[in-house]
Amino acid sequence: MAAPVIQLRALCRLCRVVLFLSQFYILSGGGSFSEEPSQPLPQAIKDPGPTRTFTAAPRAAESTDIPPYVMKCPSNGLCSRLPADCIDCKTNFSCVYGKPVTFDCTVKPSVTCVDPDFKSQKSFVLNMTCRFCWQLPEADYECFSSSNCRAVSCPRQRYAANCTVRDHIHCLGNRTFLKMLYCNWTGGYKWSTALALSITLGGFGADRFYLGQWREGLGKLFSFGGLGIWTLIDVLLIGVGYVGPADGSLYI
Repeated sequence: MAAPVIQLRALCRLCRVVLFLSQFYILSGGGSFSEEPSQPLPQAIKDPGPTRTFTAAPRAAESTDIPPYVMKCPSNGLCSRLPADCIDCKTNFSCVYGKPVTFDCTVKPSVTCVDPDFKSQKSFVLNMTCRFCWQLPEADYECFSSSNCRAVSCPRQRYAANCTVRDHIHCLGNRTFLKMLYCNWTGGYKWSTALALSITLGGFGADRFYLGQWREGLGKLFSFGGLGIWTLIDVLLIGVGYVGPADGSLYI
């Protein structure tokens, strides 16, 4: 019985020794029971300092831009035939109206022209007639027509038209001006059609309906052309041009 007791005591002592050694090993930092991987220590982040931004300065506009008036100026043509927008002239308003006059002119930048001998030149003499732009014939300028006035009225109405001188015409003063013109526009009505309808179907008001005068057309329709009297009167009035379209325009 003594031998098993002695063996049991020796085994207990051995267990105590193993337990003591394992505790000493853990406390000394030699090992850890955690299975999580060790994480590296955070490194200090260096301050990059204030950032600087650089903005590219815009480049100066190049001087090679083509002026808009160059599109109207023919290249290497005669200087005396250049449009008015392509030259600068020293005009004199003391000239006599309707008389020939000469002015010293120079071409504008980026414009090239030649003399009668096909030699390049910048200065030349321009021959023209002494008159202001608003005194030119109607064929030398163009005006914007208006449809807000009545072309068929007594007396005839006028309107202020905005007129511009043609490019190849030279004159004194402003090249754009206002001019009072007679109302002269058409809405597409034909005088021959209106007269034919008045003769054939005037008793039913067809001529008045064609001209846009639907009230008079209804009156003729329900009165059978005013028993023929109104029909005869309209034939005469349309024939002489006194009765026209309702919008006040002229016949074609």
